[in-house]
Amino acid sequence: MHIIAENSERSANDPGEVEGHRWRPTIRYLSQTEVHVYALSIGASVLLSFFPFLIVMLTLIRDVFHFPLAEKALVLALSDYFPGDLGNFIIRNLTKVNHGRYQLTSLLLLLFTSNGIFEPLEVALNRAWGVAKNRSYLRNQVLSLFLMILCGGLALGSVLLTAVNTKFVTIQYGLRAAWLPLVIFKVAAIPVTVLSLLLVYWLLPNRSVPIRRVLPVAVLVGIGLEIWKYVFLFAWPWLDRKFTNEYGPFSYSVSIVVFSLLTALLVLAGAEWSARKPVVEDEELAGQEE
Repeated sequence: MHIIAENSERSANDPGEVEGHRWRPTIRYLSQTEVHVYALSIGASVLLSFFPFLIVMLTLIRDVFHFPLAEKALVLALSDYFPGDLGNFIIRNLTKVNHGRYQLTSLLLLLFTSNGIFEPLEVALNRAWGVAKNRSYLRNQVLSLFLMILCGGLALGSVLLTAVNTKFVTIQYGLRAAWLPLVIFKVAAIPVTVLSLLLVYWLLPNRSVPIRRVLPVAVLVGIGLEIWKYVFLFAWPWLDRKFTNEYGPFSYSVSIVVFSLLTALLVLAGAEWSARKPVVEDEELAGQEE
């Protein structure tokens, strides 16, 4: 009996067992059917809103800020996130066409489709936090517009910051290395991603959420998204062949949906973890006291 008790105590104090206990509920959460429905809805909405968002951003850079270097930074960002022919396809269709009067259409499409991203995301966050009642459609639309402006402004600010810092370093120190804009962009992009996630985790649930609960999760998910981006880049040659064989002319659209769907699952996993984190910590503290 004494040996069994010692083995049980050793198993309870084993770091591997503790980590397994920590992540097991998140894995169960991600295996639920409704979570995949939310993620697929978000991925489809990203496909609808992505190019209008780029057109609006490019219009602001060209016609409002008149900043050619920022346009180069935007192209750099797209080539960093989307590999090979997919990135070239997006950049070519974005930069080589004068969108002219279609800017207003892009803005209206962006306002409509952005709700398709934030609406299922709000429902998923509410479920993770145990909130039974969702916002009304009108309130969700207003909040979606607010978050779209905030997150879009952060993305635009990241691009402008990359351009300004590149210009400053080039003039001040005479550095013209090809890797310089990419390094500056990465330094600016990760904090922007974390801040955008923090705003979503903090503001989107239909309840008051303590910011200290979601800040560490936003940082971890932001780093996880950066790692996931490189996994996608590494697997792209194989994925490109598969998607081209299976989907033909729709392969690029499928690539964006799949990338967005898996990204949404990671974001939802972070939401579930942030909502459950204090419960796990309380259980661990109780176990230590015993």
